[in-house]
Amino acid sequence: MGKGSFSRESEAESDNGFHGTRVHVFDDPDTAEHWASVYEKAQYEGLHRFDPAFTWTPEEEKKVVRKVDLRIMFWAWLMFCSLDLNRRNINRAITDDMLPELGMNTNDFNYGQTMRGIRGWSGWQWLFLIEGLVTAIIGVLSWGLMPPGPCQTRSWFRGREGWFSEHEERILVNRLLRDDPSKGDMNNRQAVGPVALLKSLQDFDLWPLYLLGLLIYIPPQPHANYLSYVLRRLGFSTFHANLLAIPSQFMFAINLLIITRISDTLNERSIVASTSNLWILPCLIALVALPDSASTWARYAITTVLLSYPYPHAILVGWNARISNTVRTRAVSAALYNMCVQAGNIIGSNIFREDDSPLYRRGNKVLLAMCSFNVLVFYAVKAYYIWRNRARERKWAAMPAEEQMRLLRVHDICDSAVHIRYGCERVQRFSLRANASLRFGNHHLALIDVYASLDRITD
Repeated sequence: MGKGSFSRESEAESDNGFHGTRVHVFDDPDTAEHWASVYEKAQYEGLHRFDPAFTWTPEEEKKVVRKVDLRIMFWAWLMFCSLDLNRRNINRAITDDMLPELGMNTNDFNYGQTMRGIRGWSGWQWLFLIEGLVTAIIGVLSWGLMPPGPCQTRSWFRGREGWFSEHEERILVNRLLRDDPSKGDMNNRQAVGPVALLKSLQDFDLWPLYLLGLLIYIPPQPHANYLSYVLRRLGFSTFHANLLAIPSQFMFAINLLIITRISDTLNERSIVASTSNLWILPCLIALVALPDSASTWARYAITTVLLSYPYPHAILVGWNARISNTVRTRAVSAALYNMCVQAGNIIGSNIFREDDSPLYRRGNKVLLAMCSFNVLVFYAVKAYYIWRNRARERKWAAMPAEEQMRLLRVHDICDSAVHIRYGCERVQRFSLRANASLRFGNHHLALIDVYASLDRITD
């Protein structure tokens, strides 16, 4: 990093990004007045708690963040667990003779993806019923337990006193807006209209991430769907086939945490995320090269290693959110990215065909080719963003200082020809007192030589 450049370290130079007392974006009266008018026009639900002069201690912030983690993040985690109960239980159901009992083969099962004996029901039927009920119950409870915002926690279901005191609400609202002022430019009852939707879709610099979402999860998808089923076809019982799927899921969870931490520590996304497909690549080579006479345990071991790959989903979702920059664009881009991931899952679910079972040699060759291509896509995406950042840096450097200052002051930089918009989290979370480097991914976006209090620039 060059002198004065803005990096992850300089961003969190004090108290890990604490905004309660240190210099923040609303120190400049003009900036504070501008954003206050934006919040009032948007009818932002936290406007009555917005206070540029409000201060708090790091200890108070940690206390309220812990409360949010306990009440919001824990329940959000539980909601995702219930989601995966139904999304993943199909992999367990097919080991319990679901396909033959329904008169289906793997081809039919592929299209369909696009407590045995009790009351005459098969185990897979009880599986769907019980886990479906769990998900339904959690969904109904979530409707009442998840509040619209930090200032709207009072209700008969959550308690008439709410979760936070007025002081805690002020901390939550002001730390959020000082981190990113544009998070209040829409209210939580406001939908993204057709014009705003079209504008978000036209943000072509997000499309490389959509492409990654479409492609990179395809190589492990068929093996994740069919591991237990293939083990059954190779002679294992239903119980043992499901039991043998546990090690890969355990290592998958561990590697997810490891790769996400590495990416966070190195402030690097594309290269770190590419290790997911680099991990899978030798496993697919081994499965393609393995002779028909190879041990069942050898195939199981290779497949287990394959499915233990470091899952980069958290990295890419975070990256997508960080360069979306506005509430409007972030809402649309999150949906589009997830749609691409699900479309990729549909593609992956149709690669293993009935006439290729149970070893699926043709399917593994297809996955091998796709995995190799994905590695190249990761590096192409990185190269693209480096090029885009450098192009913006040149345009910004060519502008007169007066024009740079005008754009920063009036907050219309994203409507200008320079269209500087791609820091890790756009222009935000810091006050410029010297050279500051806006960053897109892990590369400089622009070097700005100004002395000013700078808030995030919005669309």
